[in-house]
Amino acid sequence: MGIPNPSDEVVQVRHGDVAGEPTVVTISCPDKTGLGCDLCRLVLLFGLNIVKGDMSTDGRWCYIVLWVVARPGRAMAMRWDLLKDRLIHLCPVAAPFGLDTHHLAAAGLQDHNAPAASPNIFLLKFCCYDRMGLLHDVTRVLCELELTIRRVKVSTTPDGRVLDLFFITDARELLHTKSRREETYEKLQSVLGDSLTICEIESATEEMSSCLQASALLPHSAVEEMFNVEVVEEQSRSCGGLSVAMDNSLSPAHTLIQIQCGDHKGLVYDIMRTLKDCNIQISYGRFYASQNGSCEVDLFAVQSDGKKIVDQHKQRALCCRLRMELYRPLRVALVNRGPDTELLVANPVEVSGKGRPLVFYDITLALKKLHKRIFLAEIGRHVVGDREWEVYRVHLGEGDHSSLRSKIVDGVTNMLMGWDGTPPPP
Repeated sequence: MGIPNPSDEVVQVRHGDVAGEPTVVTISCPDKTGLGCDLCRLVLLFGLNIVKGDMSTDGRWCYIVLWVVARPGRAMAMRWDLLKDRLIHLCPVAAPFGLDTHHLAAAGLQDHNAPAASPNIFLLKFCCYDRMGLLHDVTRVLCELELTIRRVKVSTTPDGRVLDLFFITDARELLHTKSRREETYEKLQSVLGDSLTICEIESATEEMSSCLQASALLPHSAVEEMFNVEVVEEQSRSCGGLSVAMDNSLSPAHTLIQIQCGDHKGLVYDIMRTLKDCNIQISYGRFYASQNGSCEVDLFAVQSDGKKIVDQHKQRALCCRLRMELYRPLRVALVNRGPDTELLVANPVEVSGKGRPLVFYDITLALKKLHKRIFLAEIGRHVVGDREWEVYRVHLGEGDHSSLRSKIVDGVTNMLMGWDGTPPPP
């Protein structure tokens, strides 16, 4: 694979000639471990579906083409320039002629293989009167502002007021400035109205940051329902529309991984995330989603040592992992906790420490559509078995919600999986 001319753009965005046609996003840059996963995660964050994809790499340079469409029902204009900027930021810097990647740091260039610095965490605190859909409206504003929610603590007082604490990071890294904070205040004021009495943003102290850890153990019944590996594995095996197979006969240097499954929001991200966590590298890949909702994926892959996957145990383990991640990429349960009902949503955390984007947005939107108020909400990290999970705990208040259990669980699940038809921002 030849290295493109230095004058070529790293990221190109070409829109379809006719309304409704996919937009073609082309990325040509030096390769790095997990790049495909990071790019697909960003595409998911921007509310886009990948309907077709091709990627190839020689281990040093990669070429990726994604055909993307905005999810049905999107009301906001897509910010393509911002997406392009964010994609460029993810791509490694090409070393100047005669300078290899081992000398990038010495030359003062960005080293994308080095661990990313932890973003600064801020505490957003506001107080106002409660109303239906309030938390979702606030979450939407934060998404539009590119403020990522790391943890939230929501509480409702008997007189109908809410005190919300959001631990957030800023993708623009400007929240320490007066102008950026004023922009945030103004956007929140526009949705909260005159009932907003307190709105403050401050840098989170070390003591505050410790609140990012999970505050309590998960209910045993929920752990059994959501994280039982044997149950999820058996369910994934019995799913007729999902198959994962490997073949070592079609390539002298690569193992072919073939996947057939139904489409869902973030499908390509889930595949790339799983392979990244399992130290599997893709040399060539093709993805296609048909209009009837079925998907076909062909991936020519190798292990981290550059060799084919020939060990039968490793093959079975990887096929099983991919099936489970595609069958239930997110886990949803509704449990009774005394007089209260609690909604639990969990998604696996990448080995890099990143969680799935916009999960809280989808949860709050689904509950708003179901006309369910949120009385308490928390986000924490829990280790179950040998994996870390990001767990969203939402208290729906007192009352018997058992008669609506299926409706609530299905409504939240459908929104998370993109089967609702209503997309998120930004």
